[in-house]
Amino acid sequence: MKLSIFRAAGFLFVLPACAFAASNVVNLSHYDLMRPDFAAMKNEGIVGVIHEATYPRLDRDAQYVARQHAATQAGLLWGAYHYADATDPVRQADHFLQVVSNAWAQAGALPRPSGVLLVLDFEKNGHYPGGTMRADQAVAFVERIRERTGKYPGLYSGEYYLKQVLNSPKVSPAYKRVLSNCWLWIANYHYEPRSTAPWSDWHLWQYTGDGKCGLRPRTAFPKSVANIPKAERNIFRGSAAALRAFWAKHAWNPGGQETNISSL
Repeated sequence: MKLSIFRAAGFLFVLPACAFAASNVVNLSHYDLMRPDFAAMKNEGIVGVIHEATYPRLDRDAQYVARQHAATQAGLLWGAYHYADATDPVRQADHFLQVVSNAWAQAGALPRPSGVLLVLDFEKNGHYPGGTMRADQAVAFVERIRERTGKYPGLYSGEYYLKQVLNSPKVSPAYKRVLSNCWLWIANYHYEPRSTAPWSDWHLWQYTGDGKCGLRPRTAFPKSVANIPKAERNIFRGSAAALRAFWAKHAWNPGGQETNISSL
């Protein structure tokens, strides 16, 4: 019995400190075919949703507008991401902002997101036309977003892929410095991400998607949410209150007003 107790204690000791933090952000796209129950998500502790807005080539996610309305009405924070390709990055950024801005304006009398958290999905493009975005193109994309919104977007990628790309001799220190102005959203379904240079650490960790998750204990890393059995769930490094403050700081308000979501 003592041996079992010490083994259990040792297991808990080696778990990362964030393992029992709230998994409070969900990301969605048109590939999620159900009608998400956003009210149930909020009841389960979800604070924010980041949804695909645009993808190659210059297409828009058909579910984005309706889900923005539904999530906002449920009291959830809202974000948008662009799945990148290797075509003109400035044109991609402009199209992304146009889609996000138009969706915000279409809310009309309905509740609008106080601010939209913007993200560049920087990963290997294996199923859309247009090829894979290079690091220099990612730099041009995020600089265009900053130029037009005053905010650097988040950068999403898998840990292994991001490490491989940024360690390439083709990626200059100057490119890394620009990209490090973005907040980091990183995916790893097997362990807490460690390879985050040139960032000091990750801000958002996608730990499961499509039912894949090798983390233990299972109860600390749920794979479903509300009526979505194989959800893409994320852990924010901090409390729910810190997440709202983070969203307020980094989100873009298409209406041009100061973002204030701390009271939600």
